[in-house]
Amino acid sequence: MPFLALLTCYHCNALATAIEVSDSTGRKVQLKQAAERIVALSPHSVENVFSAGAGAKLVGAVSYSDYPEAARNVPRVGSYQSWSIESIIAQQPDLVLMWGSGNSLESLPALERLGITVYISELRTLQDIPRTLRAIGTLADTVEASERSAQEFEQTLASLKSTYRRQHQLKVFYQVWNSPLQTLSGEHMISDVIALCGGQNLFFDAAQLAPRVSLESVLERNPDVIVASGMDAARPEWLDEWRAYPSIEAVKNEALFFIHPDLLQRPTMRLLQGAQQLCEQLATLAQ
Repeated sequence: MPFLALLTCYHCNALATAIEVSDSTGRKVQLKQAAERIVALSPHSVENVFSAGAGAKLVGAVSYSDYPEAARNVPRVGSYQSWSIESIIAQQPDLVLMWGSGNSLESLPALERLGITVYISELRTLQDIPRTLRAIGTLADTVEASERSAQEFEQTLASLKSTYRRQHQLKVFYQVWNSPLQTLSGEHMISDVIALCGGQNLFFDAAQLAPRVSLESVLERNPDVIVASGMDAARPEWLDEWRAYPSIEAVKNEALFFIHPDLLQRPTMRLLQGAQQLCEQLATLAQ
């Protein structure tokens, strides 16, 4: 075979073995070979790595990375808000998963200068979850496992859509904190979940992702349902504080619900468990 043909074939093969995906920002993320040492800088990214079949490749995680159980054993490099670049480097990662809105992206250039490949994950819609699982599977060469998880998510989502589709939309106030009063806007995936269950996010139109809102604005918008999802496992007592306002439709209808925050605020496979709970709760109001 002529030398030029051999050279051309060599470059074709080299290109064919390169791994490339687009992250949530549209950046091209490339690896010369499958990732073998992964650091994930958010609890949901850790969980998604396990769901994509690459949990054994995790060498670094952050505080509150507690699911699945094996995630508790992954070495910590800090919290999602504050981590040590030195701790990351010490793990010798070939791939770092950053959280677009939760991590400080100021460290991105420093990591890239060190030759560390970075994938920025920012999941805003339900469709972003299977898309991210597939991307992780491609980067880690666990495509079979990631595809299985992605399809399971999509099938469960389709089933929920079919089961809980309704014409009349209930106004849902999703409360993440009480002092100050705080919710999530239409930019957050929770709006997709509420819509899936036949509801409408009361503050869908808010400009910020996690806006603080006034009590007066909630009373004026008069939610049909109030869902509390605090920062720990126990049902927050502040959900019952709404009973002081009996004119609210949610109070009139006893539509004050609690769902564990990990099942609604972490964009992972488990989010559909939280969606199932919310859909069932809203369905009782239609009966």
